[in-house]
Amino acid sequence: MNPGFWKNKRVLVTGHTGFKGSWLSLWLHSSGSKVAGYALPPESEPSLFKLANLEKDVETVYGDVRDLPSLEALFRRFQPEIVIHMAAQALVRPSYRDPIGTYATNVMGTVHVLDAARRCDSVRAIVNVTSDKCYENREWAWGYRENEAMGGHDPYSSSKGCAELVTSAYRRSFFQDSSGKIKAGLASGRAGNVIGGGDWAEDRLIPDCIRALTQGKAVPIRSPKSIRPWQHVLEPLAGYLVLAEKLWQEPAAYSQGWNFGPETSGAKTVDWIADRMVAIWGQGARWENLAPNEALHEARYLKLDCSLATSKLGWHPRLTLEQTLQWVVEWYRRCHEGESAAKLTLEQIRSYEAL
Repeated sequence: MNPGFWKNKRVLVTGHTGFKGSWLSLWLHSSGSKVAGYALPPESEPSLFKLANLEKDVETVYGDVRDLPSLEALFRRFQPEIVIHMAAQALVRPSYRDPIGTYATNVMGTVHVLDAARRCDSVRAIVNVTSDKCYENREWAWGYRENEAMGGHDPYSSSKGCAELVTSAYRRSFFQDSSGKIKAGLASGRAGNVIGGGDWAEDRLIPDCIRALTQGKAVPIRSPKSIRPWQHVLEPLAGYLVLAEKLWQEPAAYSQGWNFGPETSGAKTVDWIADRMVAIWGQGARWENLAPNEALHEARYLKLDCSLATSKLGWHPRLTLEQTLQWVVEWYRRCHEGESAAKLTLEQIRSYEAL
């Protein structure tokens, strides 16, 4: 991404109180953007949003993306130029407990954001962040390309496939006219399992590891042989920002879906990650295998083909998985020892930019 591009841009980030949203908001603010955020209060305790004191840097509106009038009011008042939609119910297992809430947030929430954006003349670029799980997963050994079928076995994955269909329909119905003229660039970004410092959400591998490691307990692992495309949180965020720049400059050429995943070497089993995490942490750390809930289906293998982003956006992963895990453990260890979460996050952002 080009930091100079973002200076003084008015950027609206939905879901800015979450893990990825907090990293993105800090990055944008440090690049000189005027950032407004719309989200529910942070779900985890602690949270990066609170530890980094982001409320002082980001104009924050606490609200639900299912509340269209509140969203529209923020669009009218803030007049964003770029919208990055990240607000979501983002986990597979909770989607089984609350499928209605998952669909309402991930599908109708996306409809509300896009509808508010189409009525706001200041908006020039929109990136809707979905998930690699939007694809109909056939457990293939090769990566999914952007033109593969949408699908999803579980409510979460299905809701993200639906959000992609909504994005496509709005793009063709409202963001371009019959002559092909583009009102605003609209694209979606599909990323895999992102990891990094500041994630304390439940039901995620790295936060589960860190909670156990800091308490001197064995790390609880489910489905150790499941393969996931692991990557540092800054990798897809860089992709979203580069994509937004391209949408601003050439909306017709870049308004589509884009994959942002790791290299093939980044697709590793859960137990491989657990082994590396406890080894880097040291101090006799260990993990244990928990019996999975067999009633809940979770994909065993899912990989993205990111050739399109590499060839057309010039984007590619900068960190190896080993480097990523080193960065993750260093962030949590130093934060646990009392260092500033904002300082640690910005330090890693600057290190990433230097790559």
